[in-house]
Amino acid sequence: MRRLVISAITVAALLATTAGCGSSDDAGGQAGGTTKVKVGAIPIVDVAPLHLGIEKGFFAEQRIEVEVVNTTGGAAAVPGVVSGEFDFAFGNVVSLIVARSQKLPLKAIAEGNSSTGQQGKDFGGIVVPKESPITTAAQLAGKTVAVNNLKNIGDTTVRASIRKAGGDPSSVKFVELPFPDMPAAVSAKRVDAAWIVEPFFTVAQDQGARVVASNFVDTAPNLTIAAYFTTERTIQQKADLTERFTAAIEKSLTYAQEHPDEARKVLLTYTKIDPAVAEKMTLPAWSGQINRESVQTLADLMLTDGLVTEKVDVAELLP
Repeated sequence: MRRLVISAITVAALLATTAGCGSSDDAGGQAGGTTKVKVGAIPIVDVAPLHLGIEKGFFAEQRIEVEVVNTTGGAAAVPGVVSGEFDFAFGNVVSLIVARSQKLPLKAIAEGNSSTGQQGKDFGGIVVPKESPITTAAQLAGKTVAVNNLKNIGDTTVRASIRKAGGDPSSVKFVELPFPDMPAAVSAKRVDAAWIVEPFFTVAQDQGARVVASNFVDTAPNLTIAAYFTTERTIQQKADLTERFTAAIEKSLTYAQEHPDEARKVLLTYTKIDPAVAEKMTLPAWSGQINRESVQTLADLMLTDGLVTEKVDVAELLP
C-alpha cells in the first residue's frame, strides 16, 4: 500500500512507453497455447488468493503462466503496469484513484480484497498503547497517528473514523512508519496511535495494544480496499488474455474465501509471517465483487482531504 507520487514529466514518460514489453504474446495467446504474464503484487496477506490460485492451477486452466513480481506497492505497481513491465498488478484503490485523476489509463478488472465489514473483527484497525486514555477515534484529534504511507488509504480512512466519532480530523498529525515497526512504536508510546493491518495487527494486540476503531468499517460498509488492474490498452488489445486472467483471479478469490485454512497455509510460502500468527489472525474478505459505492465514497473523501483536486467519477476506473 505505497503512496503514488508521479510528476507530470514521469506521467508523460510512462504514457510514451505504454507499448512496452509485458506478456510474451501481444495477441493474448493463441488457441491452446500458454501465455506468460507478469503480475506485480505486494507480498502481504491481501494477495493470498493470487498465490493460492496459482498453486491450485486456476491460471493454468486458463492457459496462463504467472510470474509474480514482488512490489512495494502503488509507487512501483502503477508505473510498472503503465510502462508494460507488468501485465497486471494488485494495488489499493486510493493509489488507483490518484493515478486515474492524473489521466493514467488504468482500469480495475477484479476485486483485490475488502474489509470484513465487522466492527472489531476486521483485518486492520487503529490501536493505542495499553495504558492510553484514548478510548474512541474522536480522541485522536490533536494526536500523533502512524500510517504506513502519508496521503493514502491509511490516513484517509483514519480521518473517516474520527469524523464518524465526532472528532476533528484536521488536527491529527500523521507520521509515516512501516507496518512491521508499528507494534514496537505503539508499545514504547513513540506514537499516540497507529493504523495497522495483519499480521502486525495481531502482533500489536498480543503485545498489549488496544483497538479503538475499525477504520475500514467506519469508512463504508464492506469497503473495497484493493483491486487487480491493468491498462486500457491491454484490455483492448489483449481482450482474450484479460478475460482469462480475470476469470482465473475471480475463481481464486472465491476459493480463498471459501477455504480460509488453505489461504493461511499459502501465506507461509511467500511471506515471513510466524505460523502461529497466521493461524489466528483475521483474514481480509475476498468477495470477488468490487463495491462500487464504497470506492466512490473513498474518492469523495480524498477530495475532501485534498488527495485529489477534482471530483473523480470512479466509473472510469472500475469494470
